[in-house]
Amino acid sequence: MNRRHVIAAGLGLLASPALLHAQEAWPAPGRTLRVICPWPPGAANDALARLTAQRLSEKLGAQAVVENRTGGAGLIGTNAVLQAPADGYTLLASAFNTAVMPLVLRNANFDPQRDLEVMARTAQAPLVMVIAGNRPERTLQEVIASARARPREWSIAVSSLGAASHLATIEFNRRTGVNFDMVTYRGTQPALTDLMGGNVPLLIDNSFALLPAAADGRVRVLGIATRERSALAPQVPTMAEAGLPGFEFQSWYGVWAPKGTPAAICERVNALMQETMRDPAIVQRLTSQVLEPVTESIAETRRFIAAEITRASELLRSVNYQPE
Repeated sequence: MNRRHVIAAGLGLLASPALLHAQEAWPAPGRTLRVICPWPPGAANDALARLTAQRLSEKLGAQAVVENRTGGAGLIGTNAVLQAPADGYTLLASAFNTAVMPLVLRNANFDPQRDLEVMARTAQAPLVMVIAGNRPERTLQEVIASARARPREWSIAVSSLGAASHLATIEFNRRTGVNFDMVTYRGTQPALTDLMGGNVPLLIDNSFALLPAAADGRVRVLGIATRERSALAPQVPTMAEAGLPGFEFQSWYGVWAPKGTPAAICERVNALMQETMRDPAIVQRLTSQVLEPVTESIAETRRFIAAEITRASELLRSVNYQPE
């Protein structure tokens, strides 16, 4: 080892206690935490970003602000976090889309497992399948039988390519053996509007968007894509009960940080979000919005995300989906 390396090593050892102290002191007095949400205000992503910022402020005694950096199907805000210093002062509050973005968008030049530090998964929204209220079919099996007998009568709305609902629709076609035509939309609301108007018969999408729409009878719920009946809608059969065992899909939400953010900071945020998602008042608040709180360790979330990416990749490859 030459003299320069010896000096550098010595300085590194001297700096280590200071670096450790800096991590312990996070967040430093007067420093603001930025929680970047790559989606517009008003949706579930934004609501959970604001909840995250609120709890960081309350529990850490620091100011935490939400920045909605929208555009590029979530890529603009995500890139802002990827390029930020890995010091714990910039967080990403996003969703399932972050994990599959490179599979869906041609310009998403990052690896979510390699280039971001996962901090926590916070909540999830099971997907549900609904049918237009003007259709006579009452069960999933009746839908499948009718579609096999009269395929030209049937199509299925897809609210967003590459979203969890799109993947669920691909799997639904595969599992039923019925090649339902997919009608794509730019978002859940226009897809739901067409469904309620009887212009398209089927839709699989987020429970928080579709369950309230079923209240007036313009759509009917055929099943929920969970392993067991959900407390969000205990009267709704699972897709397994309806005839598709193992059909489980959800949108989910989480918090990430730039690669290299100290593990101690990631663990601290994880512990805080687990505490938040066990708070009875927060549980009630989320379930009233048809969202299920999630409490997981970082290791558990990493395994979950890895499995989600593998499944998404296989499903998109099965239909030769090309990133846009």
